[in-house]
Amino acid sequence: MSFRTVISSPRTWKLVPAILLSVVLALLVLCYAPALREWTLAVLPGPPGARAAKGNAPAEAAAKQKRIRSLQQQLATFTPKKPYIVIDTSNNMIQLRSGEKIVHKAVCSTGSYVLLKAGGNRQWVFKTPRGRFYVQKKEQSPVWHKPDWAFVEEGLPIPPEGAKERYERGVLGDYALHLGDGYMIHGTLYTRLLGMPVTHGCVRLDDETLSLVYRNLGVGSAVFIY
Repeated sequence: MSFRTVISSPRTWKLVPAILLSVVLALLVLCYAPALREWTLAVLPGPPGARAAKGNAPAEAAAKQKRIRSLQQQLATFTPKKPYIVIDTSNNMIQLRSGEKIVHKAVCSTGSYVLLKAGGNRQWVFKTPRGRFYVQKKEQSPVWHKPDWAFVEEGLPIPPEGAKERYERGVLGDYALHLGDGYMIHGTLYTRLLGMPVTHGCVRLDDETLSLVYRNLGVGSAVFIY
């Protein structure tokens, strides 16, 4: 059968409308596929839980906001009402704060983490303790009571308690704030080393920062070290 015979066949002409309709539908699908998809998702039910998840989005957002407010309130309860200081031992930085406001920020020096051995089982690791502390005592023109490690470090014999060799003036600066267990916040003769981890565990400050801290903090003031 020739192509001309097929075209001229009445049966073939009856199929022309169906063919044209199929072509038109195909073109519509290609042109409006995104719109049809949105319409389908809006009208037809999706996978189990899809509508529930969409409907719960506002509730989930509200729950998150409530959780954030709760955490902010908890943080506020931990923030001291009086001035306090925050010491960052990793970066050797100190902040004098009042509430959320930073009153003063400066470099400091903290523990070196050097290990000193004295023979036998005696040894010391010179690190600044971390945690929440309180000023236990404030002192002007402090005198350093030298512990045993100070003599071991210098290669000197350890004198008995109360010996005059145990006391040294002028090395702690104008002020000292005692945190307990021998740890202090004090001044230094070695200002060029501020910003470096070089201390035996105490926190060293420059004269200006030390004066501000001493004036603003009282006995019982909080000191956060991390």
